[in-house]
Amino acid sequence: MDNNHAPLLEMRNIKKDFFGNQVLEDINLKLEAGEVLGLVGENGAGKSTLMKILFGATDISETGGYGGEIYLNGEKVSFKTPFEAIEAGIGMVHQEFSLIPGFEATENILLNREPKRSNLIAEVFGERLDTLDRKEMDERAAKAIEKMGVSIDQHMLINSMPVGHKQFTEIARELSKDQLRLLILDEPTAVLTEREAEALLESIRGMSARGITVIFITHRLQEILSVCDKVAVMRDGILVQEVPASETNVDEITRWMVGRSIEGGASKTDVRIDENARTILKIDKLWVDMPGETVRNVSLEVKEGEILGIGGLAGQGKLGIPNGIMGLYAAGGSVVFDGKEIPLNNPRKCLDSSFAFVSEDRRGVGLLLDESLEWNVAFPAMQVQNRFLKNYLGGLVKWRDEKAIREVTEKYIDELKIKCTSSKQNARELSGGNQQKVCLAKAFALEPKVLFVSEPTRGIDVGAKALVLDALKKFNRESGVTVVMISSELEELRSTADRIAIVSGGKISGILPATSSVEDLGMLMLRGVI
Repeated sequence: MDNNHAPLLEMRNIKKDFFGNQVLEDINLKLEAGEVLGLVGENGAGKSTLMKILFGATDISETGGYGGEIYLNGEKVSFKTPFEAIEAGIGMVHQEFSLIPGFEATENILLNREPKRSNLIAEVFGERLDTLDRKEMDERAAKAIEKMGVSIDQHMLINSMPVGHKQFTEIARELSKDQLRLLILDEPTAVLTEREAEALLESIRGMSARGITVIFITHRLQEILSVCDKVAVMRDGILVQEVPASETNVDEITRWMVGRSIEGGASKTDVRIDENARTILKIDKLWVDMPGETVRNVSLEVKEGEILGIGGLAGQGKLGIPNGIMGLYAAGGSVVFDGKEIPLNNPRKCLDSSFAFVSEDRRGVGLLLDESLEWNVAFPAMQVQNRFLKNYLGGLVKWRDEKAIREVTEKYIDELKIKCTSSKQNARELSGGNQQKVCLAKAFALEPKVLFVSEPTRGIDVGAKALVLDALKKFNRESGVTVVMISSELEELRSTADRIAIVSGGKISGILPATSSVEDLGMLMLRGVI
């Protein structure tokens, strides 16, 4: 092969199976230097697996490797570890952050590549006693941030940062590597505000202009069309389509992704607002101390049996409300449920009061990743409500009811269409969207009276979104469960909720029926935002 005319990246006939499941079949892909590829597909389509193969992720080599060949600039490569991929100029920013919380942005950007200063002691006792060259570190980090084109405070500790700035720190870390030729961005805008997302897209254009090839994975198809040169669509482990971005549109990409047409926005005919419904949950003057969120003075009444949507711009307080009520962050004010005051800062009391919570942080607080789906779905109900247990000797001995556990898990695998090999599979082995569905199943199994669900479709594809939102509606309508749903996407709230409360500046700026226009809801979002 003539290496002068070889593409920067070529993947030929890539195949991979996991645990007996064929997850990739015959993938062929070519990318030139500076080209931006939008890689899309439903969750479980194989996108992350393909990128892990390219990046030398250890769980690929530990599960028998892969079939096919990869070429970089015409040279055949096969990375056994991410270190080998990094050395060859490949960088990857993962969906889940890999930053050290107690370190500054600069320290994270240059981690394990810090410039050192030699000194007399180090010359005698060895280089481990070199000191860090802080000035050089600051300069290098500042240069990487400048390359990115988005301003972040390089001296801020990671655990004090808003979530969008953590994402930018990860990207700056990759851009600080001189040898970077290809950058993989996995769902980078899922946690960003619209303004931050636009800045990131501008940053991708800048990388492309400097000759860095970018593979951009996202479910926000409009972003793909605005920044990518071409779009590759995966479905069920196969590359079903590859076209120039200028020659396609959102509807066409959606059809390729799901193999069917997705209707935009559910019908509004089933919005129910019962003026006479009693107030089941009364929140008064709630404040919550949650990093990156502002909850100062939230007062809100939730009607029995409704789906109440809570929306608002990032950082204005919408995520803080359920996290504060459920006791995950320090909170004050009062919460009265069914006429009884619920003590704040006490998660167990909330669960005992028949509340359930599906967190936006599915990996951090949502799942037992190394346990089976059965254990994930049944464990909270077992722990909180003594369900799925058999009593012997008058209750002296309790034993797990394996049959009931399997049945409830299989029920939700079926209802939520969770892609897995069986109910015994570990949660870690599922794709992000399917993990999200397991979080929902776990909450449904608690049979709560009030369900808080935060960003239920974050990072999941268009097909799974419709399914998750329909499942929430069905759970609400058939079981009479009151649902409080927090989401960054107005369309999602409009298609699912009965009423929508908008949070701005740490308090409720207004509540409107879900049939209200996006413009009216948008105006409430901006009220009180400085």
